[in-house]
Amino acid sequence: MQNRPCTAPRPRRFSRRLFVWNFVVACTALLAADARFPIMPWNHVPDDPAVFAQLRDAGFSVAGFVPPAALDHVQAAGLQAIVSDRRASGYDWTKVNAEKARAAVAELIEATARHPAVIGYYLTDEPGAEKFAGLAIVADAIRNGAPGRWPYINLFPNYANARQLGTADYATYLDTFITTCRPTILSYDNYAPAEDGSFRTTFWSNLEHMRAAARRAGIPFWNIMLSEGCVGNRVPTDADLRLQAYASLAYGAQGLTWFQYFAAPVGNFRGAPIDQFGQRTPMWDLLRNVNQQVQKLAPTLLKLRHDDTYHFEPFFTGTHPPTATSLLQDAGTNDVLAGDFTHEDGSRFLLIVNRDLVRSKMLGKLRFLTPNAKVRQVSPWSGQLHDFSGEHRWLATGAGVLLRID
Repeated sequence: MQNRPCTAPRPRRFSRRLFVWNFVVACTALLAADARFPIMPWNHVPDDPAVFAQLRDAGFSVAGFVPPAALDHVQAAGLQAIVSDRRASGYDWTKVNAEKARAAVAELIEATARHPAVIGYYLTDEPGAEKFAGLAIVADAIRNGAPGRWPYINLFPNYANARQLGTADYATYLDTFITTCRPTILSYDNYAPAEDGSFRTTFWSNLEHMRAAARRAGIPFWNIMLSEGCVGNRVPTDADLRLQAYASLAYGAQGLTWFQYFAAPVGNFRGAPIDQFGQRTPMWDLLRNVNQQVQKLAPTLLKLRHDDTYHFEPFFTGTHPPTATSLLQDAGTNDVLAGDFTHEDGSRFLLIVNRDLVRSKMLGKLRFLTPNAKVRQVSPWSGQLHDFSGEHRWLATGAGVLLRID
């Protein structure tokens, strides 16, 4: 995924208790500064206080991949970061010298792990399964030396081929990675807005794959989505941005990443929030608007446990209609999806998303599991609860609405 087109060792037994503990510690570290939702720009960020301040203004809460020397500037901007340093990433992953790697990682952790801006360490992007054993050596060293910090490894999308994956299928790829590398959080990328005007349906099957794998492992997942045109992908519209973000949230994603913030000076990379001349483009404002919506919903989102996600016609590979226990039984329209959630106080929440990128939806004929339920909306503009009535029932193209169902 680093400016390129996107396209197994024997598993070890692992402890689910360790997964849960790592998840709790990681989330505590990630959210220690404030209650902002984790949103990160993909790729390496220059050590410039003005750039970090601009990221914060755009609704990001994680700065991306930064060198150790940038951590003070990251913290000053109110952000957190994933450290990028060759002591964690500079390896031939098919033949890692364990002793040398552990010594290098220990040195890096000693220099950085106490810094409050650090949430993790960058290892690699889109590895095949043949690299998992080497990655596990460094990931284990990071977990042991800096409990709760994320050994960051981003995975292939489900449209990668078997040669890239190093396994026969995508489900095996995910399971092999989890059992070998014992991740704190799962991260993957999937770019759906195509130049032919379509929205690739692999976006939905990949969310299904990732949600299922994360649930089996008892860990959260992050989705990397498209915020620029590149290769065979169009420059995303505001509807494309909304759909990618809200759909990921409806599937229970607990972190969002945008590919990419700075346009690459190669090929046909175009329309990124910051262009090749370092100037803001219209995409910056569109992305800020979506990020800020998520941040207004964050105080509620961060207290929700994902229960299920279901679709209303048409259906795609891996998706399913509402069940007998789904909060939304009838959407009164097609081309929408819904995610069911339970709040930490026991109340129920529903996130409905308009999949249509051309037409807005009037959600006037919703039928809920509980007849005569009191339905209120969490405003994406204020974060406050209000009645879900009148023009609040209009859902823009690609947009979502977070409802409390009493």
